[in-house]
Parts: sequence; C-alpha cells; structure tokens
Amino acid sequence: MVDYAGGVEDLEAGMLRLIGDPEVRYREDAVRMLRAVRFAAKLGFRIHPDAEAPIFELGHLLRDIAAARLFEEVLKLFMGGSAVQTYELLCHYNLLQYLFPQTADILENDQNGYFHALILRAMENTDIRIAAGKPVTPAFLYAVLMWMPMQRRAKELRREGMTEVQSICEAGGEVLAEQSRHVVFPKRFSLQTREIWQLQPRLKRTSGKGPLRLLEHPRFRASYDFLLLRAEAGERHQELCDWWTEFQIENPDVIAQAARHAVPNKRARRRPRKKSPAGGSGEPA
Repeated sequence: MVDYAGGVEDLEAGMLRLIGDPEVRYREDAVRMLRAVRFAAKLGFRIHPDAEAPIFELGHLLRDIAAARLFEEVLKLFMGGSAVQTYELLCHYNLLQYLFPQTADILENDQNGYFHALILRAMENTDIRIAAGKPVTPAFLYAVLMWMPMQRRAKELRREGMTEVQSICEAGGEVLAEQSRHVVFPKRFSLQTREIWQLQPRLKRTSGKGPLRLLEHPRFRASYDFLLLRAEAGERHQELCDWWTEFQIENPDVIAQAARHAVPNKRARRRPRKKSPAGGSGEPA
C-alpha cells in the first residue's frame, strides 16, 4: 500500500489535514469547516495550521448553506459524544455565530459567564448520557442554547405588559422562528423546546394540586433537568430543585403512571376498508 497523502504520518501525529488547497476546499463546500471541527473534537486531533487558518476567514460562507442541511450537521456536532469539545472549538473558530447568531451575540456580553456555564453543563450532560447509552434530544439542547435569547425577548415583552407565562410563549416562538432562518429546527422538536421553557414558571408553584399534575406532564422530566442545569450554572434555584427532587421521591406511583402513559401504543391500527363506488366492499369480484 502506498500512502500518497501522508495519512499514516498524520494519524500517528494526531493531525487533521485537507487534501488539496484548504481554502479552495472550504469554498467548494463550507460544511467542510464544520466537519473539520467535528472530527478534531471526536478524535482529539489538531487541525493542521494550513487547514486551520482559512476557517477564521471563511466562516461567513456557512450563510450560503441551506438551513435544513445545517440542522443535520448540528445534530452530528452536538450528539456524537463530544459536545463539550465541539462547542469549545466552534467558539474558538468563531463558527458558532453562523449557526446560532442570537446565542453568540449574548455570549459576547456574558460578563458573569452564566450563559457559557449553562451551555457547558448541558454539553457535559449530553456527552454523559450518550456514553451511558441513554437517549438525547435536540429539543433539550436548543432549550439551553436559545434560553438567554428567549429570556432577553421575554423581558422586553413583560415591560410591555405581558405576564411571565405569556412573554415566554411569545418570545419562544419569535426566537425559534428567527433561529430557523439559519438552522432549520423541525416543529416536532421546537414544540418540545417551548414546553420546557413554559414549564419553568410552573415549577415555582409548589402548593396545591399543581405539582402532582405537573408530574404527569410528558415534558416534566426534561423541564426538571433544565431547572437543575440552571441552578448548577449559577441561578439561585437550588432550594426549588431540592423540593422537586424530594417531591418525586415521595410520589413514585405518579411518576410511574406518567411513564406508562408516555409510552406510545405501537399496536397497528386497522385501516377502514374503502367502499366501492357501487356501495360494495371495494374488493374485486
């Protein structure tokens, strides 16, 4: 076997290199910059300086990539088991702004580091779940990545007279619609993201029958996990987190019942027979 490109040497050195002129290759398909980041994060390799330098200059080419295609790339970036390293590399190469511009805008002014900490916690949690063979959903990651953009808009709406719940509903729709202009976010996931956000105010209510009803909500667990992340990142919600943790321990039957209801009924439904125009069974004679 003849190694014309020096691949074996690069593998031994832990180096990623593009075949040909990197700038030309990136201009041919800007997604190659995202793939370079993904492989570097996944393999723990370094991107060769010749392949690395153009990334800082050509990230804007991602604006020309179809938003639907970028959604598939985002799934590969953050749900491949190396989300923490991937996120850090995207920030390092200034590529996050072309995938999540609203998120990148707030991170630039994240003076206390809260938002960055929240995202890192979510990425760590995602990597741990993937390593353990547990399911992950882009709805939760989007809930984290778009949390502060949504909060920023929600505060503006509250100043205009909306309640907290109303502002979250309205702001959630607006920021996700704007985000989909850059990276398409399918409705089946965006609805889940918005539910996670909308349940955050309800988690503050710990009296009456509301908590028991909330345990039965299909998005309760994700919303509770989101609240935990917020507390870990620096928000003052630890007492509330402890209350909900204890409440779940005290009501295992409610949680079990909710879990059974959440399992989809896989039994195939029989399709009704079509009647023939003459009113018969529709089957051939």
